[in-house]
Amino acid sequence: MTAASYPCAGKGQIRRFAKLQQKKFRDKEGLFLAEGLRTVMELLRHVPDDGYLSALFVEPEQLHNIPQRERLKGKIFLIDPEGSNRLAGTSTAQGIVGIFSQQKRMEIETIAPAAEGKALVIALDDVQDPGNVGTILRTAAWFGVSALLCGPGTADRYNPKAVRAGAGSVFCLNHYGVDSLQKELEKMRCMGYGIVCASPQGRDFRDFAWPEKMVLVIGNEANGVGKPILQMADHCVTIPRGKIEPGVESLNAAVSAAILMAKLTL
Repeated sequence: MTAASYPCAGKGQIRRFAKLQQKKFRDKEGLFLAEGLRTVMELLRHVPDDGYLSALFVEPEQLHNIPQRERLKGKIFLIDPEGSNRLAGTSTAQGIVGIFSQQKRMEIETIAPAAEGKALVIALDDVQDPGNVGTILRTAAWFGVSALLCGPGTADRYNPKAVRAGAGSVFCLNHYGVDSLQKELEKMRCMGYGIVCASPQGRDFRDFAWPEKMVLVIGNEANGVGKPILQMADHCVTIPRGKIEPGVESLNAAVSAAILMAKLTL
C-alpha cells in the first residue's frame, strides 16, 4: 500500500497524544507513547492483542519499515516532521510514535502465587531515574522474573525515557505500582516470600543462602533502600568491590539489579 492509502493525523489527535509526555495524562487516559522503530516493533510483537494499540503515527518514508501495516490499517496515521517532534517531545524524533494502552493491573496473588518452588519478584524503592526503571524492567524480563513491584517515589514505568530504556519490554513482564511498599511486602511475606534488600551493609551475595521464594528490593540511586524497608527486611546483601580500589562509592541501581538477578536465576 502507498502512503496515499493512509489518512493524515489531525491536529487534535497530535495535541491529545502529545500530552502523554506527562504522567497525569498517562494516568488519566490509561495510555502511553513509545517512539522509534525498534521500541514500537518490540511492543507490537508482545502486546496481548492488537487492541492495545490505539494509534501509530508514521512519517511517510518510514512506512516500509512496518511489516504489520496491512494488519494495522485503520490505526496508522501519517505525520510530518513537526508532528513527529511534537509527539516525541524532542527535536530529533525518529518518525514513528505508537500510542498503547497500559498493562492491565493484576494482583500479586495472581502474578506470583503462594505456591511451592522458586519465585522471584523485584521491588523498587524510590528508584527515581526512569532510565534505570526501564533497564531493570527489561533485565527482569530477560531473567524470567515473576513481577516488578514499584513503590512510591519510583519513576513511572510508562515515562517515555523508561519505555525507551526498556526497548519495548513493557508487555514482557507483569509490573505494577503501589501506594505503600511496606504493606505490599508484608502481604508477600504472608504468602511465603522472604524480603531481601540490596544494601552496602549487607552480607556478600556470593555467600548468602537465598530463600526459594523472595522479593529482592533495589533502592534509591543516592540513598539506597529506605530505612522503613530495611527494618522490615529478612536479609540484606551486598555486591563486594573488586580487589583494586574502584574510586567510586556504589554501583548503578540497574547494574546492581542485573548482577543479583543473574545470580538468582542462572
